[in-house]
Amino acid sequence: LSLARFKSLTVTVQPGKNGGTGPNPRARQQASKKSRIRQNPQKQICNAVLEYFDERYGQELGELWDKVREVLLLPSSQQYAVLVNKFSQCVTFEQYLQSQGYSNFLPDVLPFSQYSLRCYISNIQCQLPRLQHHTERLKEYYLLNAASLFPILALDVQDGECVLDMCAAPGGKSVAILQYATPGHLHSNEYDSLRHRRLKQALESFVPKDLRSIISVTNLDGRHIGPQRLQVYDKVLVDTPCSNDRSWLFSPDVLQASMRITQRPNLPVLQRQLLRSAFEALRPGGTMVYSTCTLSQGENDDVVASVLNSYDNIQAVDLTGLAHSLANNFTFAEGVQHGKLIVPERGKLWGPMYVSKLWKLH
Repeated sequence: LSLARFKSLTVTVQPGKNGGTGPNPRARQQASKKSRIRQNPQKQICNAVLEYFDERYGQELGELWDKVREVLLLPSSQQYAVLVNKFSQCVTFEQYLQSQGYSNFLPDVLPFSQYSLRCYISNIQCQLPRLQHHTERLKEYYLLNAASLFPILALDVQDGECVLDMCAAPGGKSVAILQYATPGHLHSNEYDSLRHRRLKQALESFVPKDLRSIISVTNLDGRHIGPQRLQVYDKVLVDTPCSNDRSWLFSPDVLQASMRITQRPNLPVLQRQLLRSAFEALRPGGTMVYSTCTLSQGENDDVVASVLNSYDNIQAVDLTGLAHSLANNFTFAEGVQHGKLIVPERGKLWGPMYVSKLWKLH
């Protein structure tokens, strides 16, 4: 791979809070010279969703919502980390990222596997382009919210394990699992047909052909997987459908936003069903991770509590140590009982992301 190839990438530079592109003027000038810069059209806030969140989260979170709200409404708050694809022989690309001011934030978290899972973030508010799918060429990177790796770190897949990613689309977490370890079998499932196609394409874009034999991609209702595949998996990830606060806040379709608000009370019902199904699919001694990208207690701690209260052979795993190792880049909310909640704040824009890890005792 040629370094010149990466220097030709079009970089999107987002306006900072003072109208610039970041805190480092020299870095801005270098980025301007080396890249064809295009401004991102500013997304429009959906007032219906904002008013709904103000009412609900204002009551539920109090002052915390005021701080999170301020960040979510910033034009520069939508940042992306760069998850490097270890299968693409990407040393040159990593050199390019470092030349652009990016740094890998994972070595302090995972010193034992820092050469396996590599994710780069930058203080300069710029964004690499999303790569197009090519059937004969692997992508060098996957763009994601850095907080999305917290569930993967909590899941801690080991080589040879049988793993279920129950709600896997669009595919970022399945891709990250395969960057983290080499499971004996990875079952990536997505019930929605359109998103299932995106999942298949993502795995084809990031995984070499000789490794695809350990992956199965299915289009099943996650609620039925547990009863059909009892005690099969060593690890299960339930990155469940949720309110997705960031996405909802910028809904371009007012009618769709209204429908989402109306149907929101149904989400915890679905989430509890998926988590119970995951528990049934988990072998004794196995662990599962439940995650969302919402601040909602009703979709987070309350869902986990309902499952903890339904079984006598399940226990929450303390994630304090892992959260502490991530504290340089993530802010964690206080008062969360059954997991950890990453909340965005100025200087640490990642999140929201809720994660709970559960252990099946027997």
